[in-house]
Amino acid sequence: MSRTTARIATVALLLGSVATPVFAQAQAAPQAAASGRQPATAEVRAAYERTDALSRQIFWSDQADIDPTDPVAGVRAAQALRELGRFDQAAEMASRVLVIQPANVDAMLELGRAHIARGQAFYGIAALEGARDARPSDWRPWSLLGAAYEQVRRPDDARAAWAQALVLSPDNPDVLSNMAMSAMTRGEAAVAEPLLRRAVAQPGASLKVRLNLAMVLGLTGNMAEAEQMLRRDLPPEAADRNLVWLRERAGGTGVDQARTWGSLQGG
Repeated sequence: MSRTTARIATVALLLGSVATPVFAQAQAAPQAAASGRQPATAEVRAAYERTDALSRQIFWSDQADIDPTDPVAGVRAAQALRELGRFDQAAEMASRVLVIQPANVDAMLELGRAHIARGQAFYGIAALEGARDARPSDWRPWSLLGAAYEQVRRPDDARAAWAQALVLSPDNPDVLSNMAMSAMTRGEAAVAEPLLRRAVAQPGASLKVRLNLAMVLGLTGNMAEAEQMLRRDLPPEAADRNLVWLRERAGGTGVDQARTWGSLQGG
């Protein structure tokens, strides 16, 4: 199965900005004035954060165009682009923020996420290691580094990164899910399943984490429980499509089926 096909299949089954430099602050107002438009108010921005990914992408990209020195707009636009599957554009947007603010940890994390999602994690590792060094007590850089290291075939480094993420955020469902999906790519379903069961038992477990468990159950032949989970979490048509996909692949090793990094999330 190609990387793109695998990513689509897994997705169907369903991761503190630094103060703006003085020179950037000085440039922001003239640029906005020159465009004839002003950035949205805090209230409008907060309202858009509650909308769907497409609406957020349009809004935040526009805000970044109004003021290219606005790091919040750039990071939010990158996040929305990534959620829409536009990974190259997400990486480009995050990179734009880092040109203005090289120490912006949120932009570093988004750049790492985008490169992991596009299957080119190598190009995000430097940014993620920078985020880790800037915020060593934050579990997110460690979790994302685990995904990135695993993708570039550095399994020992990946396990060490995830172990540190769990020290900082015990039983974090996203970290546990990352570890489980990594195990699936090695054909270790017996390792992956208990990790995912532990993950879904946590209060903060996302829909994607629960559906990763459904995928693993279906691929390893426990179709009845997988169907129960899918029917509970997805609309009937989506559940039907995923069940067809699982039945076609049930009983395999799980290596090719789970070899997708769209399922690795960092929070």
